[in-house]
Amino acid sequence: MALHASSGRWRLGLMLALVTAACWATLPVALKLTLEQVDAITLTWFRFLVAALALGAWIAWRGGTLAPYRALSARHRTMLAVAGLMLLGNYVFYLLGVQFTTPANAQLLIQLAPLLMALGGVFVFRERVAVAQWGGFALIATGLLLFFDEQRGGRGEGYTLGAGLVVLAAVVWAVYALLQKQLLLRLSSMQILAAIYLLAALLLWPFAKPSTLLQLDALHAALLGYCALNTLVAYGAFAEALAHWEASRVSAILATTPILCVGAVAATHALWPALIAPERLGVLGWSGALLVLAGSAAASMLAKSTPAKAMRNDA
Repeated sequence: MALHASSGRWRLGLMLALVTAACWATLPVALKLTLEQVDAITLTWFRFLVAALALGAWIAWRGGTLAPYRALSARHRTMLAVAGLMLLGNYVFYLLGVQFTTPANAQLLIQLAPLLMALGGVFVFRERVAVAQWGGFALIATGLLLFFDEQRGGRGEGYTLGAGLVVLAAVVWAVYALLQKQLLLRLSSMQILAAIYLLAALLLWPFAKPSTLLQLDALHAALLGYCALNTLVAYGAFAEALAHWEASRVSAILATTPILCVGAVAATHALWPALIAPERLGVLGWSGALLVLAGSAAASMLAKSTPAKAMRNDA
């Protein structure tokens, strides 16, 4: 079976990975506030629905048809369906988890996802990883452990539940990401996302409560809109980043998301103090943050990649 290989346009891949990290850093803040007036299932359903409609309209405008989907083999259709279920699980588990913890803590724990994706990139797609990159991954893991060790102090039982849900979200996300990378042999990133968004919206529809969205005040309606827009931009950029850069290096950039999230929380608190409490970081927390940043730089920048053309066949 042919395996997907990146295009080698690493500068574009880096830029897209940074856009994804910025979107995911601000998303937990918006989700935490939106959950004050919208339940988790309805919020997730709305995000998928808006994304499916917007992306479907864009593909149709570009002259897209259903022919690429009809041409998929049974195996690739199964892969697409499983990828959709995995991404749906990621959204739901993460959103349920963030209710019991803070935005930065949730973003910290979800960083298990890109690390798992990186390992998948090495063992599934046989991506080359230099010694400097392995050192970077070690720094990232150490930094995350230090950050988590400080943040878990003084938390209640709900924090353990929330942490477990976010870890579960990370596992299913890594499976989704690796499936999507392989599906790029048959579909474009936008075609993959459009199908996944539509599948997820249909599956959640029976459990959603759309009427509650009509009762939102102006602030929470704006936050809901941002959450939906974030879905389009973040996953569109992420999918394209995987097309142009190795999964292991994209994952290293995404590891900076918790640090960016701390900044997003601080900025929100500075502008609107009543909305959200600032994150409290001590020496261990900041030490972990710096290690994550250093590890991300080492894993993504210190080794030169060897571009390879993607192989295509009917396997």
